[in-house]
Amino acid sequence: YRDPVGIPTYCVGETRGAKLGRTYTDQQCADLLNSRIKEFDAALGKCVKVELPTETRSAVLQWAYNVGTGNACRSTLVRKLNAGDIEGACNELTRWNKGTIKGKSKVLPGLVTRRAHEKALCLAGIGQ
Repeated sequence: YRDPVGIPTYCVGETRGAKLGRTYTDQQCADLLNSRIKEFDAALGKCVKVELPTETRSAVLQWAYNVGTGNACRSTLVRKLNAGDIEGACNELTRWNKGTIKGKSKVLPGLVTRRAHEKALCLAGIGQ
């Protein structure tokens, strides 16, 4: 399928090697997601230098899986995490709600929803 900005996508938001019309089983998608999450966790470990509560780490991983670890590691969100401002970092998640469609940045309803869920999970890690 094509995602909201037109990028060929499969399984749970995977774009690497995507080919329209190719199908995957639920098990293939689950295996791929587990493998990719491990990759993203390792990559985030290189830029997030503080210990995070489980829920917060999960939220940050979900976000990084969506935006890419390069973008994540260069973000204000990660700078805030490393400065010990977890609440501030969680609040940054809702800023990542746009995609580029026909050369213009546009708020995407699906990303608004996704970021709200990630923010709630992130804040749950610090009891908020």
